[in-house]
Amino acid sequence: MTDPWVALEPGADPLERMRLLRRAHETFTEAGTVSRPVRSVVADSWRRSARAGVGPDGTARVELSDGDLGSYRAEHPLARVMPLFRELMGTFAADGEHLLAVCDAQGRLLWVEGHAAARRRADGMNFVPGARWAESAVGTNAPGTAVALDRPVQVFATEHFIREVQPWTCAAAPVHDPRTGRLLGAIDITGGDGLAHPHSLAFVQAVARAAESQLALLAPAAESAEAFALTALGRDEALLVAGGRSTRLSRRHSEILVLLAAHPEGLTGDELLCALYEDESVTPVTLRAELARLRRLLGSGVLGSRPYRLLAPVESDAAVVERKLAVGAVTAAVSTYGGPLLPGSQAPAVVRMRRRLADGLRAALVSGRDPDLLADWARAPWGEDDLDVWQALAAVRPTAPVRARLAGLEAEQSVPPGRRPR
Repeated sequence: MTDPWVALEPGADPLERMRLLRRAHETFTEAGTVSRPVRSVVADSWRRSARAGVGPDGTARVELSDGDLGSYRAEHPLARVMPLFRELMGTFAADGEHLLAVCDAQGRLLWVEGHAAARRRADGMNFVPGARWAESAVGTNAPGTAVALDRPVQVFATEHFIREVQPWTCAAAPVHDPRTGRLLGAIDITGGDGLAHPHSLAFVQAVARAAESQLALLAPAAESAEAFALTALGRDEALLVAGGRSTRLSRRHSEILVLLAAHPEGLTGDELLCALYEDESVTPVTLRAELARLRRLLGSGVLGSRPYRLLAPVESDAAVVERKLAVGAVTAAVSTYGGPLLPGSQAPAVVRMRRRLADGLRAALVSGRDPDLLADWARAPWGEDDLDVWQALAAVRPTAPVRARLAGLEAEQSVPPGRRPR
């Protein structure tokens, strides 16, 4: 096969391929090994699905329904290009007994439209608006895998991880914000094995590009929204800057904004409650009161609900560090890092974010072995007791003061001699 992203090469027997893939799927679910003719993209997806705890007999869970789904869809950026999706794909889906589906960046289906009989069959496996079809939730599937990989993908029949989805074939392509490059979701076509053709993958790619072009034309209206800058590194109380005005936030408001900035798709009330409070006795009423105060502070049109999300762009310094680290710009990431994220916060999700960001930086420093960067970190308040960094620094710059400080740390932390650098 010349293109590993295409499920079935022209001329291949779909029934024979389906049979071979079913056998390979059974082998994987029983023994954890992948055999031919499974494509590498599918094999990798099966492995990720298994690591995520997805079972082959699972089913999708509906996360958004009724009013929550309606308000979320209405404010989602892809709502602006739904007329385009319907124009380009609606007739094709209806005439071919296919489904047109659109999901957000987390794999939640927002719209599922198309042939009535196909929709009824899809209802049986919860391929419905509001259901979560992320790869980590239901295994290998085109929309979920497309947003997981951030690239177009086609999934044929028994390549699906969950058995009840295996009668279907689908192709999906991600859609991005043309201004920022942020992943917004994916456009998907789902139907029978007739979709296992290179043309269907090219089709959804073309539709995704058309949607991004349409969003670019609509961008000037969106750009009028006021942008906020959130500084939360090295501060217990974050600083919010907008329009030249700076506002110091309370600790709880700082935590809420940090979490919502990290989850542009939004968080439900229950998710936000668990993210903020260790004490399980804290009630949703307490959270709603905090959110009401924060909404008054921010002004109208900034904080949305159902789910709770930011309606205006908010750029946090933590996100800037993560982006720089992700592209290997370690020096820039370290220079931007102003210290631990909200160091005094005990909110469970903030603690995890703080640890993940610091651990990512430390790992990059230790593996990079740049003596100046290691020294900068080791001499900062958050690095003065960092044994791993001091050991890495001693290995590349074994000066007397460095070795003396390392010896002191090793003695304090009772490090076995085998761990000491030579």
